[in-house]
Amino acid sequence: MQSFRSEIENPIVEKDIIELANKIDMFHNGKIDEEKFRSLRLARGVYGQRQEGVQMIRIKLPYGKVSSEQLRTISDVSEEYSRGRLHITTRQDIQIHYVDLNRTPELWAHLEESDITLREACGNTVRNVTASETAGIDVDEPFDVSPYAHALFEYFLRNPISQELGRKFKVSFSSSDADTGLSYMHDLGFIAKIENGEIGFKVMLGGGLGSQPRHADELYTFLAADKIIPLMEGVVRVFDRYGERKSRAKARLKFLLKDLGLDGFKALLEEEQIAVPMKTFPIDATAYPKVKIAEVATPEVIIEDQAEFESWKSTNIIPQKQEGYVAIGIKVLLGDFYLKEARALADLVEKYAADEIRLSLRQNIVVPYVKEELVPFFYTELKKLGFTEAGYDKAIDITACPGTDTCNLGIASSTGIAEELERVMKIEYPDYINNPDVVIKISGCMNACGQHNMANIGFQGMSVRTKDKLVAPALQVLLGGGNIGNGNGRFADKVVKIPSKRGPEALRLILNDFDANGGELSFPDYYAEKGEHYFYDFLKDLTSVDNLTADDFIDWGNSEEYVKAIGVGECAGVVIDLIATLLFESEEKIQTAQTTLDEGKWAASIYHSYSSMVNTAKAILTSENQKTNTHAGIIKDFDEKFIANNRISLDRGFEEFILQINKNEPTEAFAKNYIADAKNFLEAVAQFRKQELAEV
Repeated sequence: MQSFRSEIENPIVEKDIIELANKIDMFHNGKIDEEKFRSLRLARGVYGQRQEGVQMIRIKLPYGKVSSEQLRTISDVSEEYSRGRLHITTRQDIQIHYVDLNRTPELWAHLEESDITLREACGNTVRNVTASETAGIDVDEPFDVSPYAHALFEYFLRNPISQELGRKFKVSFSSSDADTGLSYMHDLGFIAKIENGEIGFKVMLGGGLGSQPRHADELYTFLAADKIIPLMEGVVRVFDRYGERKSRAKARLKFLLKDLGLDGFKALLEEEQIAVPMKTFPIDATAYPKVKIAEVATPEVIIEDQAEFESWKSTNIIPQKQEGYVAIGIKVLLGDFYLKEARALADLVEKYAADEIRLSLRQNIVVPYVKEELVPFFYTELKKLGFTEAGYDKAIDITACPGTDTCNLGIASSTGIAEELERVMKIEYPDYINNPDVVIKISGCMNACGQHNMANIGFQGMSVRTKDKLVAPALQVLLGGGNIGNGNGRFADKVVKIPSKRGPEALRLILNDFDANGGELSFPDYYAEKGEHYFYDFLKDLTSVDNLTADDFIDWGNSEEYVKAIGVGECAGVVIDLIATLLFESEEKIQTAQTTLDEGKWAASIYHSYSSMVNTAKAILTSENQKTNTHAGIIKDFDEKFIANNRISLDRGFEEFILQINKNEPTEAFAKNYIADAKNFLEAVAQFRKQELAEV
C-alpha cells in the first residue's frame, strides 16, 4: 500500500483507500465473506461485471462537471488499469471496465490526485447528484443550481446517515421549469425557483423507475435554498429507519411513500427534526469557483462542407445566457468514447473555452463557454475526433445502458439494438436528426438504467420462449412516456413484447404512423390521444414466436446463439451476515462513534452509535430467524422478543432506549451518553449470545 499512501494529502481519503486494500486482502484470505465484501466494495465504486474476475469502476462526477485535468487523469487511469474506453452513464458518471480487483485501491488513489472520488458511486448510498447539463448557462434558469448540487454532494459524502441504506438514493437538480434534471423520477428532485426575491426550489419526493415506476409527489412548492440539506437529512433518516431492507424489489423510497402516503411520511419527517444537527444550512453560491475563459486569438479555418457545418450548427449549438458565448453539444454514440478523443478534448477546452465539460443525462458531452467566433474552429477540431455528428439531444440520439455487454443483470442487448435503430433512422428517417419531439431509450433489463420507461419510445431487454422451449432475445416496446416539465412527467405503457430482431420494424411502424397522423402534436401527446390499444393493433403481428428464423436466436451485436444468463444484481444486494460478524461490526461502529466524537462531530457520532445498536439487535434477532426487514421492525421485534419477557434487561423499553436519537438535540453531552448506551447494549447482547451458545 506504500505506493499511494504518500500521494494522498487528505487523511480521510487515504484511510478509505487503505481500508479497501485491507478488505480485499481479508476477502482473499477468507476472513470476510463474499456478501459482506460486496457491500463494502460497492460503496467504493467497485462493481462486479458479467465477465468473471474483473470489475467495473464507476467514477463519481457530481452533476457531470469534469475539468480538463480530471478528464486527463480519468484517461490515464483507463489506459493503465482498463481498456481505454470511457462510458458516460445516465447519471453523469464515467464507467471503466475490465479492472483487476487487486488494483482498485491504486486506481482510486490515482484518481484522488485530481480530486475525483469513487466513494458511494454504487451501493446502498446517496448516489451521484445529477443536474441539468446546462446549469450555469441555461437561458431560462433563474440561477445556477451547480453550487447547491455541489454543496449537497459534499454534505452527504461519507455522511454516516447514508452509508447503509436499504437501497440507493438518487437526487437531481433542474435549472429551470423545463425540468431537464427529471425531478419526477428521483427520490428527491429540486427545481430552481425564485419567490419574492428569495432563491429556493420546488421539491419532488419519492419518484423512481425500475419495474414499477412511480411519479414523485410534490413535497414543497417552494423551499428556501438554506433548507434543502436539512430537509434531505430528515428524508434520509426516515428512509434509513423505516425503509425495507430484506426484499430488494421493495426497498426503494418510492415503496415507503406508497405504503405511508405523503402525509404519513411527513409525520415521520417531523419526528426526526430535533435530531437534524442544522435547521438551516446556508450555501454561499458566491464561493463557487468562478469560470475562467481562455483568452486566445481566433484561428483561421476553412470549412470544407458548408452544408454539413450548417446542419451541425442547427442541432448541436446550445444557446447560452452569457452574451457572446454558446455551448456545443457533442453526440456520443452509446456514451462511449476513447483515450485519443478524451485527451484531445481536454486540451481543446482548456486552451479555447472554460477548461470544463459537462456530461449529460443522455450520455453526451456539453462544452460550455465557446466564443461565438470560435465555433468554426471548434467544428474543425471536433471533426478530427469524430465528434461532429448532427442530432445532439434529438430523436436520433438514442440512450442505452451497457446491457449484456458487461452488466450482470442484462437480459438482452441494448447497445446492439441501439446502434441498429440509429442506423435505420439516419438512412430512412433523416428528418428526425433535427426532431426534438421523439425521445428513444433502451434498457437491457427491467431496472431501467437506460430510462426506457420514461421515454416516448422505449425498449426493454427480455426473452421469449417458443412452443419448442427455445429461448430467443426479445424487446418489450413501451410508448407514451415523457417529461412534461416543472416536476410533471408520464411513464410509458407496455404495449407489446417482440423478438429483438423485429425491433427495427416496430420502430418503422411507429414512426410511419406518427408521420402520417401526428400532425403538430408531440409524440407523447399523439400517443395520449390515440391510446395503447391503437398502437397494439398495428404492432401485434410482430409478437408471434411461431415463425422465428435462426437469425432471431442471435442477439444484436452478437454472433453466437442467445443464452439467457442473468447474474446476481449488485446495485443493492441484500447482505446476510453471520451473528459474530454482525456483533463485530457493532463494535467497529462504536469505535467510529468515539473517533467522530473526539473530532467534535457530535451528530455523526450519535448516528454511528444508533447504527451500532440497530446492528446489535439485528444480530440477535437473526440468530432466532426473525425478520429484520426495517430498522423500525428490528426495534419493535427486539422489544417483543427480548425485553418484554426479560430475556435481556434494559432500564426501559428498547424503542425508548434507542430512539433517544430523535428526542434529543445532537449535543456533545448526549453523544457521550449515547456511546455509553451503545457499549452497554452490545455488552448485554454479547453476554446473552455467549450464554445461549453455551447451552446448545
